[in-house]
Amino acid sequence: MSQWLVPQLPSLVNSETDPRGSYPWLCGVLSLYAAAFLIYAETCAFTWDESYHLLAAQLMGAGRRPYIDFCFPQSPLNAYWNAGCMRVLGQSWRVPHAFAALFTVGAVLLTADFVFRRFPVRNWRLAAAIAAGLGTGLNATVFVYGPLAQSYGICLLALAAAFRITVRSVDRRGPLLPALAGFFAGVASASSLLSAAAAPVFLVWMLFYNRAGRRWTKLLGYAIGTAVPWTPVFWLFWLGPRQTWFNLVRYHAFFRTLYWPETTRHDLEILTSWIDSGQGLVLGLLAVAGLLYIARGSAWPRALKAEFYLCAWLAAALSAWVGRAHPTFSRYFVLTVPFLAILSAVGLYAIASRVLGADRPRWPVLLVSVLFAFGLGKSLYERRDLNWSVYERLANKVDQVTPRNAPLLANEPIYFLTKRTPPPGFELFYSHKVNLPPVEAAQMHIISGAEIKRQVQSGMFATAYSCDDDEIDDYGLEKLYTQHVDMEDCSIYWGLKK
Repeated sequence: MSQWLVPQLPSLVNSETDPRGSYPWLCGVLSLYAAAFLIYAETCAFTWDESYHLLAAQLMGAGRRPYIDFCFPQSPLNAYWNAGCMRVLGQSWRVPHAFAALFTVGAVLLTADFVFRRFPVRNWRLAAAIAAGLGTGLNATVFVYGPLAQSYGICLLALAAAFRITVRSVDRRGPLLPALAGFFAGVASASSLLSAAAAPVFLVWMLFYNRAGRRWTKLLGYAIGTAVPWTPVFWLFWLGPRQTWFNLVRYHAFFRTLYWPETTRHDLEILTSWIDSGQGLVLGLLAVAGLLYIARGSAWPRALKAEFYLCAWLAAALSAWVGRAHPTFSRYFVLTVPFLAILSAVGLYAIASRVLGADRPRWPVLLVSVLFAFGLGKSLYERRDLNWSVYERLANKVDQVTPRNAPLLANEPIYFLTKRTPPPGFELFYSHKVNLPPVEAAQMHIISGAEIKRQVQSGMFATAYSCDDDEIDDYGLEKLYTQHVDMEDCSIYWGLKK
């Protein structure tokens, strides 16, 4: 597999092009990063939204089917992967975190390795590779969201692998490499629809720059490879076409805005938030400088330029795709970071070589790396109080006061940590504002807020958990239960009044 990820151009690592053996230095730098990243993943990494991915994986591991048995408006491959891992290694958030962190590290390595092997200026090769690797790995969004149970980690790795294989496939005959490129592009899109825009870019670029073999053969191989990771979706569509269509298409087209009434204003704020991001500005400006240098200032071979242009096309296509999501969020743009980092390494060379000379790469790379490290440190400091330990304490208290098989009113983190199956319709908190006709709502496993209130006030739940004061007042929990405790800005009620 590794030989397929290495493009076949003159700057391969060997005794002639790398006489000082600098590649081990690159591995050493990235190994230090990987160690720190894995520690963070297993101790502090957290976001509330990952809890419904974890709960979905837990339900899948118990035999429940997404779409058919519960609402899950995501492409399911990453959740199936997490389900399999947790079934073997234990029902803990640390298991998906470990694999997601390894996937992210793999993406960082592939990014840095590409620059090391393809950068044509020999004395800048190591520096540019470190700049690309750390520009990806120290990016705050990558560092914060890459190790989560959500699909960002697996998508980053799959996109990086698809990129490396695609640039290799244009010089190879036969359908095997295109099929592998399609497979990894399919893995990314089948794990998250946010990465779907990359698949056609890989294909068009591969066919346009093809230098060996028949284009139709490669097109067929790519299409078959892309379809393989979508097999679970084809199976689910066969079982329930309406449910599958609702979760993958209708929910996103019509219901995502329910929680963000001012979607246009929100999206404009997100799309302009890079202005306030030091990391975003540095990465973006260096990437633009790199692209301009490649196009107008370099004498690189056309084939080599095309590979860097592919990075630009991928970054542009993914940005346009995730930018049109309503609502969109800054973390969605994490998928563009490896490709921008590759271009930014070129931009750093173009600027630094003019200012300091082409033979002094160390200080510019060190300066940029320090800036990224400080930016990351600031982001982590701002998130210092967000971690799984808070919910673990809450879940332990819920377990203490709730009989094992008693109905529980809670949300995804508590259901997951207590290993309790949610009541029907409670698998996804965000679905409660969706209003559908009763028959369709039952088919889609959606329960409205009004129905939840009716169930709560009927005394259905032995224990009620909430962190929303308005919700507590609306449900009248103080009047329904005899005991309660306040913990971590949340409340737990138990002991129904008779």
